[in-house]
Amino acid sequence: MRHKEGPNEPDKRVWRRELLAVRNGLTADDVRESAAALARQALGLPELAHARTVAAYVSVGSEPGTLALLDALRTRGARVLLPALLPDNDLDWGTYEGEGSLVRVRHGARMALFEPAGPRLGPDAVTEADVVLLPGLAVDTCGMRLGRGGGSYDRVLARLDRAGARPALVVLLYDAEVVDRVPVEPHDRPVHAVVTPSGVRRFG
Repeated sequence: MRHKEGPNEPDKRVWRRELLAVRNGLTADDVRESAAALARQALGLPELAHARTVAAYVSVGSEPGTLALLDALRTRGARVLLPALLPDNDLDWGTYEGEGSLVRVRHGARMALFEPAGPRLGPDAVTEADVVLLPGLAVDTCGMRLGRGGGSYDRVLARLDRAGARPALVVLLYDAEVVDRVPVEPHDRPVHAVVTPSGVRRFG
């Protein structure tokens, strides 16, 4: 995907539709193999090697798979925080205690999510993270991330700013989702790195 900036630049909705269509064409084998490679690449990041607390998420459907990575981080002794979606699209957090500690929660007509079954720690728990792993649909060569449009992680990033927290921000994607440029709005914040199944790219 190589959209160029210009007067007819597609807006974020068009980008999301196109990117999701490609993801939806992946087979279960594609997703599984990519997840294993993604975990290997991510575990080589020094930021994750030294992280005591990592805020992450559980992938669903054809998203780049995260469970292998979550389990490896736990094995290393990291505390892994997972989000729970609140009615206003903000995120609460709980601790990941293994795949058996997840519950499938359906939020209205939207996609069901896997969330931590244990106690809720409050939305500010993310400010304790040394690394925040972000979902997304694309990232560009300046580190600008295109999210899914719910605004949940915009709130997380704003909360980190308010708290003066400076975790490493890392987005997990497929190789083809690193693009020349994505549409950007004033509230968007760049990430520090992207991890794909074939490697790591750092920004700024």
